Amino acid sequence: MPGSSPSSSSSSSSSSSSSAYPHATADAYDALAERYADLVKDGLARLPLDRCLVDAFADLVREAGPAAVADLGCGPGYLTAALTERGLDAFGVDLSPALVAIARRTHPRLRFELGSMGALEAGDGTLGGVVSWYSLIHTPPEQLPAYLAEFRRVLTPGGYALLGFFESEGAPVTPFDHKVTTAYRWPVDTLAALAREAGLAESARLLREPGEGERFRHGRLLLRAV
Repeated sequence: MPGSSPSSSSSSSSSSSSSAYPHATADAYDALAERYADLVKDGLARLPLDRCLVDAFADLVREAGPAAVADLGCGPGYLTAALTERGLDAFGVDLSPALVAIARRTHPRLRFELGSMGALEAGDGTLGGVVSWYSLIHTPPEQLPAYLAEFRRVLTPGGYALLGFFESEGAPVTPFDHKVTTAYRWPVDTLAALAREAGLAESARLLREPGEGERFRHGRLLLRAV
């Protein structure tokens, strides 16, 4: 189409911005790693609805058979630990060296890797589950399908993915001023449709209204690899 050629200046600028985002995001989290880790240290303790969905995810993965679970964008590792406590063979992956260091220090018996959730070292069909708990929120919208495809690649058929994100409350995909770096709110139907195109069928969804001190509605999608 006119104006959409990769050689056009606008397309080139968009591509450059998208390719730079992982490094910029890692740098932003590195700069605030200790503060961020302190902010999320309570994990799921005060979030009973979220705990229920994490419990359901863990039950489904265990029932499907023994296989490792990747907590992608694991940050300081609280959710990796929660998954392990629920009987899963969980490990964490994050782009931020500072957050990986905190995770290793806080949970020395667990495995944490420095890496990108868009280029995982896991082989095809080797994982029983993947969790992306607010780690896709910084992804430029045009890149999101490639990340979902990577999730599907590493999942065994019948494996599960659990996504946590900020929901857009009737609006289209919307950028906002996240405390660390630019993030996006997603319509739950749009995100579910993109997941379905990647081979991840919706099993359940949850929408949680903002609690005290929160600005936005929260969305969760439980997906099954087909």
